[in-house]
Amino acid sequence: MSNRKRSRSVGEENRAECPFTISYATGPSAAQQERHKNKKRKRDGQDDDKRVQIQISPFSPTGSFKTHDTMDLYYTVEPGKRWQDMTRYNSFVLNSVKYYSEGFVHVANELTIEQQKAQGDGKGIYKKSNDDWVARILEIRASDEHHVYARVYWMYWPDELPAGTLDGKKTVQGRQPYHGANELIASNHSMFPNAYRHYVAMPLTDFPLLVDIINVVSVTGPVTVNQWIESDDEEIQDALYWRQAYDCRNSQLSSVELMCKCQTPANPDKTLIGCTSSECGKWMHHECMAHDILMQVYERLGTDKPHRSEGLVVKEEKPEEATRPLSPTDAEEKETQPTIDVRSGETNDNVHVKKAARETPRDTETPTPGPTPSRSIATASAKGSAKKGRKKKTENSKPYLGLFEATLKMQDGPTAWEIRDLRENVTGGDKAWTEKAHCLLCGSTID
Repeated sequence: MSNRKRSRSVGEENRAECPFTISYATGPSAAQQERHKNKKRKRDGQDDDKRVQIQISPFSPTGSFKTHDTMDLYYTVEPGKRWQDMTRYNSFVLNSVKYYSEGFVHVANELTIEQQKAQGDGKGIYKKSNDDWVARILEIRASDEHHVYARVYWMYWPDELPAGTLDGKKTVQGRQPYHGANELIASNHSMFPNAYRHYVAMPLTDFPLLVDIINVVSVTGPVTVNQWIESDDEEIQDALYWRQAYDCRNSQLSSVELMCKCQTPANPDKTLIGCTSSECGKWMHHECMAHDILMQVYERLGTDKPHRSEGLVVKEEKPEEATRPLSPTDAEEKETQPTIDVRSGETNDNVHVKKAARETPRDTETPTPGPTPSRSIATASAKGSAKKGRKKKTENSKPYLGLFEATLKMQDGPTAWEIRDLRENVTGGDKAWTEKAHCLLCGSTID
């Protein structure tokens, strides 16, 4: 079917050419359903304006709702007789594009209408974007080619989630951290998403008659929307997708798979790391793993301690033992080593030298007292860093920012973290090294 009134304003078509409204209804009891079956022949055509119909939801999310098992609901169309008298179609053709029942479409809204008007006035080029609403066609009816209507369910952008939406155990509003850039949310709600905000605090029975039947000239184009089933481990394509659904009857989101040590959902736009242990095999957020290794590095090195690999420490200790005395004079080494004449008359200088010797392992690269004191100092500083981190957790949950950087290396050998030391005030030690990658859940090394 083609539409010859396309030259009219999209806004006028959207507002003036849709005389139908929808309201929700409570489901009939078993007795009412049986009575309806027995009297169907007699009642046909008599109560079309009051006929309660059921919409079987085309969406089957993998997650569950707290209240209802499905998104099926009952509704009435007004004027019902006029709606029922129109012919039902499987498809329609608009601007040489064929649209089918059960298909997804872009629908113009206030913003896109203005953009289209600007294009018509030569002020710019209209491009479809996330400003368009996305709907799924449930039913197509028409009285003639000038009056073609579609009953639709709206797909929500995460930003459109109203206040008070129940997501698991908490109430949320708008986009959540786990929502991807191309992610939509399926719904059984018929109202325009933006308009729904005005009525979200109202009981469902107090909703005004909701416009979910549109004049098809408000359709701006077809769109592909895929369902993403998380357990399939499939990569998200460039097309729009949905995994979660919104039940308008009680403002609930279907559950999503929780993962990682933090027990939060995955954002498909971000990297997940899988444990290679056959006994575990769990998935973790890249951000959680990076935070964990950077916290370990920070607690070990703090803000001023250099990192030394084991090989580097061994090489430095051997030459230090040969020149262990801290005498400031380099000449006459044979006389300097046994000379203890400092006891007579130079005691003050010796005291200063001894203090400097004790402090040297902390302030310089010279590990004079040997490895044991350096380990105790490292342990003490790590404990101190950990304590400070706990006290200031709310203020600075990432104390390593600007100090260390971690990059996950997954090629050429076992998975490992490449750590870079960004501290300019720390001299000596390594500025880059690798750390093994461990599973946050089972602790095993990731291959």
